[in-house]
Amino acid sequence: MGSLVLIADDDPDVVEDLGYLLEENGYETASASNGEEALEKIRELRPALVILDLLMPKVDGFAVLKKLREPEWEEFASLPVVVLTSIREEISQRRYQLETGEQMRFSIYLEKPYDHDELLEVVKKLVS
Repeated sequence: MGSLVLIADDDPDVVEDLGYLLEENGYETASASNGEEALEKIRELRPALVILDLLMPKVDGFAVLKKLREPEWEEFASLPVVVLTSIREEISQRRYQLETGEQMRFSIYLEKPYDHDELLEVVKKLVS
């Protein structure tokens, strides 16, 4: 199998669809249904890439992005993160900036519904 991709999304249909798509294309996958679980799995599994939804229960994707900037997460500073969400990018950026005073850092921002071919190209580019 190939590189491990962590799918952090609370929608089981999205997790299943992404998991199938990625595994059919040679990637290993793991999933997390909220940001707290995503952070645990990032530490434990050390994925090559994270596909992150912003709207999740407990700890949302905004908080995950913020946490990954903290000094104790320094070893994951170069971890590629693909934001995959139903929120328009401008709105997400504005919310994050208001809450943190900083710009969101991510590798690619894709809006749902997503195109399978586009997503695979992004994953291939970021993981190779």
